[in-house]
Amino acid sequence: MEMKHLIIFAVVGMVALLGFNMMNGNQRDKNREVITASSQPEIANTDTAISENISSNTSNTNNTSDIASQPLGQQPKAILDNATAKIDQAQQADAARLEQTSDAQ
Repeated sequence: MEMKHLIIFAVVGMVALLGFNMMNGNQRDKNREVITASSQPEIANTDTAISENISSNTSNTNNTSDIASQPLGQQPKAILDNATAKIDQAQQADAARLEQTSDAQ
């Protein structure tokens, strides 16, 4: 294959990907607008409940494992425990939002 054919093929591929991303992005934005318009009051209640849950979990986590006060041998475990707690909180928030959007549909 000649070099100019490769360049033309690459340019056509990039244009095709750009077009696909633009169409997909517009469709996703439209879906977001529909979801937000149909369930605006429910989102506020869910977000408030999630933020209260996260703040209570964060205060418990911060009280039980202050990483700097741990001995050097325990600090890696404390870091992992803190990261695990944050991941769990994010998953809970994500699950609540997913449940809320599935209820809206």
